[in-house]
Amino acid sequence: MSIKVFAAKIFAKQVHKKTQKWVNNPIETQKKVFQELIQSAKETQFGKDHNFSSIKTAKDFTRNVPIRDYEELKPYVEKVVQGEENVLWKGKPIYFAKTSGTTSGAKYIPLTKESMPFHIQAARNAILSYIHETGNADFVDGKMIFLQGSPIMEEKNGINLGRLSGIVAHYVPKYLQKNRMPSWETNCIEDWELKVNTIVKETINENMAVISGIPSWVQMYFEKLKEKANKPVGEIFKNFNLFIYGGVNYEPYRAKFESLIGRKVDAIELFPASEGFFAYQDSQKEKGMLLLLNSGIFYEFIKVNEFFNESPKRYTIGEVELGINYVLIISTNAGLWAYNIGDTIQFTSLKPYRIIVSGRIKHFISAFGEHVIGKEVESALQEAMENTNVSVNEFTVAPQITPKEGLPYHEWFIEFDEEPENLEDFSLRIDNAMRKQNVYYDDLIVGKILRTIVISKVQKNGFQEYMKSIGKLGGQNKLPRLSDNRNIADKLNILP
Repeated sequence: MSIKVFAAKIFAKQVHKKTQKWVNNPIETQKKVFQELIQSAKETQFGKDHNFSSIKTAKDFTRNVPIRDYEELKPYVEKVVQGEENVLWKGKPIYFAKTSGTTSGAKYIPLTKESMPFHIQAARNAILSYIHETGNADFVDGKMIFLQGSPIMEEKNGINLGRLSGIVAHYVPKYLQKNRMPSWETNCIEDWELKVNTIVKETINENMAVISGIPSWVQMYFEKLKEKANKPVGEIFKNFNLFIYGGVNYEPYRAKFESLIGRKVDAIELFPASEGFFAYQDSQKEKGMLLLLNSGIFYEFIKVNEFFNESPKRYTIGEVELGINYVLIISTNAGLWAYNIGDTIQFTSLKPYRIIVSGRIKHFISAFGEHVIGKEVESALQEAMENTNVSVNEFTVAPQITPKEGLPYHEWFIEFDEEPENLEDFSLRIDNAMRKQNVYYDDLIVGKILRTIVISKVQKNGFQEYMKSIGKLGGQNKLPRLSDNRNIADKLNILP
């Protein structure tokens, strides 16, 4: 056992013990975070506009601070971007995380000296939690790669801005610098295809032990590795035993990954975003990710089926239930207040509080009142693939409201790696799985409002070409699993 491995195990034990203190006191922990946030921001413009000095409880907060998304918070953010101080949080942010908006163009999410450390600690603690539970720490002696955005920064009114993953790259601890791949120069390459090809060249002869990134883009890296070496990734990297991912559900990719790797490897799921690092997988045995209640974030939850009501009830951590879809609302030490990040979650455990990401509040299909969400389509595809040789690279779903003939339907655009022997039978398997999960969808099929799903095959690399065409190839960009319109569907190059 090397000194580094020994030290990692000791550190993991210490961090686990510290984590358990707030895990075992979740409600008090959130109350403390809430009070600290209100006190810290009561003299800001936002705090004064929303009577923070009179807020004592979460109910007071609900009365004074309405739910906002980025568009609604934008007037305050623009003041911060222009260089004003004490707007949303005391002083100025140290960074803006620049993300792609839909209606608003570029979005500038503030990162403060108070919030930034939690992004780094959470990623570190996820790995330490894995070490503590499994006892596996040999990977710390190997090389680690994090497929991420460029760390090159721009400046706006004295504040650096960039992609979150690029900002985080500046905070890699010194003890990991020698292990970290790719090189700084390669990480700065903006063109994703060139970047992946360069990473392949740099890493193919290295002792890679940990690989991290969004599954869809790591898959691209693995495919290029396998093509170049003409053997599975697990043979190229004999000590590769830990995959760390976030951003999308891994399950639709698992079979493909195991095929590319040639064996199973442990995986750790993360739930990071520019707005905060919300959760990480703390157990290889239990379902879900540990919700981080002690990270400068106060959480509220709104039931998805109530979200579009005029005054939906906002639940705090002590009021949530298992298995219900909630819209995640956050207030943070970066100055986001009652902020809707757009993600929906479900609790898989209340002791401790563990969650799964079930979808996006804007990414759903309800053209006929079916309320289909991302988790349902992912689970249906996974169930249909069980005990088959079918392998899927990527997929998305959209409604077809005005077909040329017959009833409307849900159209599934699937890029197969290994196609089903009988496409019609495979379609029915997906449809049956959907009907079991979603009673509204089942009613529409039974009532002959909808017919069963239709699969349209997407040509090889079709989704990559689509993402490239809209300037979102690689990095932290993700393809929506489903849409309530045909904006994506109409642009895809579909095989006859």
